[in-house]
Amino acid sequence: MNIIASAPEGLEKYLAKEIADLGGSKINTYKRSVSFKCDYATFYRVHFFSRIAFRFYREVASFPCYNKQSLYDGVRDSFEWLKWLPSYKTFNVQVTGRTSNLSHTHFTALEVKNSITDLQKSAWNKRSNISLDNPDFIIHLHLNNNKAVLSLQSSFESLHKRGYRPAVGDAPLKENLAAGLLKMTQWNGTKPLIDIMCGSGTLLIEGVNQSLEVPLNTNKVYLFENWLDFNKKIYLDERYKAKNKSITYKKLAPIIGCEINRKVFEQAEVNISLAGLENYIELINDDFSKLKIKLSEGLIVCNPPYGKKLGNENQLIFLYEEMGNFLKTNFSGWEFWLLSGNPKLTKYLKMKSSLKIPVSNGGIDCRWIKYLIR
Repeated sequence: MNIIASAPEGLEKYLAKEIADLGGSKINTYKRSVSFKCDYATFYRVHFFSRIAFRFYREVASFPCYNKQSLYDGVRDSFEWLKWLPSYKTFNVQVTGRTSNLSHTHFTALEVKNSITDLQKSAWNKRSNISLDNPDFIIHLHLNNNKAVLSLQSSFESLHKRGYRPAVGDAPLKENLAAGLLKMTQWNGTKPLIDIMCGSGTLLIEGVNQSLEVPLNTNKVYLFENWLDFNKKIYLDERYKAKNKSITYKKLAPIIGCEINRKVFEQAEVNISLAGLENYIELINDDFSKLKIKLSEGLIVCNPPYGKKLGNENQLIFLYEEMGNFLKTNFSGWEFWLLSGNPKLTKYLKMKSSLKIPVSNGGIDCRWIKYLIR
């Protein structure tokens, strides 16, 4: 199978490494995506163990596409729709990209739908219904340089939704981005991990799950279960191995989250409990400046407000100054990783960075910045 995986911008090479470790081959990285080849077992496995992918798309056809007619004909003729899509199955169409003559994604999606349903009607005198909320198939069309690529989307929901987080704060960090950020730090559970503004707890939860190699999404219903060549035996075997993976609930170093807001603190408690990690993560409902730790080294992470979604920029200057002073006074010898969406504010830390990695957080251009606290 030829597969495309979508990823948060900045994490493409980490997703590529993850896919390689899970058995993918012929891997190429692009902006916000990774392509690879795999067999059925690997395809099912990546759904249970990829921490960084948003979605997986299976390429099924490609054809030259210049205008409405070449789109209609290309969709109809390039894939065995009558074998794969019975009239009693529902579908919807999603489109990315454009050509000079096909610049409106809604119109393009309508033309893809018409091509498929007209084919069904001519063969059977009946056609599939469109479903936006609960489709059996999601057909994805990508247009670029007068070429169309048709893919089948493997899941309805994005895979970053792990299921442990019904409660989120006002500016939540997506789980797969949090997992990727922790992967960049190379934290493996042997040193203490502290999030001084933990919000709903996502960075800590993803860090612990990653360290323990906990499988993900094993109870989801996947769209690929409707595909003509779905191999139930291999799928159930991979799911069984994932569900029954011997998770080594090893002793980890102290993991602590600080959250000053009582309501958000309670959300974090719920999320950590749903993730089954209450025995690993200690939560403190207080300002980070009250934190007292008698350990000589470890990792501190933080996704503070940066004046885009939360907080007025001028009001945040004092917060960054306070954070810098607190860390330099109390955590000499530790590593500090900060997700910054506002370079003006990070200057007020008055700390010298040793690494800045570009990432995108919900469309905001950010830097994952490493500091060695002196």
